[in-house]
Amino acid sequence: MKGGRDAEHTEIRAGVRALCTEFPPEYFREVDARRAYPETFVDALTRAGWLAALIPAEYGGAGLGVTEASVIMEEINRAGGNAGACHGQMYNMGTLLRHGSAEQKARYLPKIARGELRLQSMGVTEPGAGTDTTAIRTTATRKGDRYVVNGQKVWISRVQHSDLMILLARTRPAGEGKRSEGLSIFVVDLREAIGHGLAVRPIANMVNHETNELFFDNLEIPAENLIGEEGRGFRYILDGLNAERAIIAAECIGDGYWFIDKVTRYAGERVVFGRPIGQNQGVQFPIAEAFVELEAANLMRFEACRLFDARSPCGAEANMAKLLAAKAAWEAANACLQFHGGFGFAADYDVERKFRETRLYQVAPISTNLILAYVAEHVLGLPRSF
Repeated sequence: MKGGRDAEHTEIRAGVRALCTEFPPEYFREVDARRAYPETFVDALTRAGWLAALIPAEYGGAGLGVTEASVIMEEINRAGGNAGACHGQMYNMGTLLRHGSAEQKARYLPKIARGELRLQSMGVTEPGAGTDTTAIRTTATRKGDRYVVNGQKVWISRVQHSDLMILLARTRPAGEGKRSEGLSIFVVDLREAIGHGLAVRPIANMVNHETNELFFDNLEIPAENLIGEEGRGFRYILDGLNAERAIIAAECIGDGYWFIDKVTRYAGERVVFGRPIGQNQGVQFPIAEAFVELEAANLMRFEACRLFDARSPCGAEANMAKLLAAKAAWEAANACLQFHGGFGFAADYDVERKFRETRLYQVAPISTNLILAYVAEHVLGLPRSF
């Protein structure tokens, strides 16, 4: 099946596909069954340099853009894997790259590029705030040469498989100034923090996606771990969120093509009542419609990436790309599961695993309704609804 603008970034696509052939469906199936982390796969990606794509060459990385990073993540999902195990390193990197000091970059980036450190986690979401980031309550209070952190985070991914975490905390009381002011970003060394002011509680969930609740009780972090200026963290985090949405849109695109390829092959081979089920328009049309929507979403994904790499405003495009790609992947998933019939529920066919994985993106990292609210307000100029 053609699609996905395969003629572009051919070397990257070929390289990632070659690596993924070393990890067949049985590997991800077994990891999913154990609810384990695909350690061997992530190590292989790291050794091959794919997770250092965004790191400048002077620090040992490839110096590529979000466009190329999105292609890497797309190909992982298109091959039947799950980029959610490692995608955080891609978009979390942007916060450090764009707003970190020269000293911070020199301290962390070469080690991340070599695979000696992992920056896989970002601590933003809180139980009482959800996607209302400006309502977070976790505080970071300056005391001499350190900040003392207290509060709670939830749905924080890959903490148990990361060395560093980007943390958003309140450095000024709520109610003083604009809602978006008074928040700051820090680098937290999880190796030092866990058990010394930071407690981690895993959350069992529908997808094999390591996610956690975090509890901060007088966690001390060096003041030098502040990224950029104090109080400007919300503005900094928006860069990372736009990259996150564009990259996750690409992952949904990869999922969508996986589902389309899978169901197209099956529908052409599965014979019922003396004819392939793919000969029936009732089967053809949902698959074709999902493919059309996927192709359109892919165009928006590349536009969002292009604008991000050009350092142009891209909030609307990144949000729309994520919404369209998640929706198209979900429609492809439904068609794939439906037309596999009972076999779609069998673990050996991998459809149910990928079905669960792609469903996540209707909700996270931002829900469909929040994206629609953003477009209504910031693109169409309608009154704010919340």
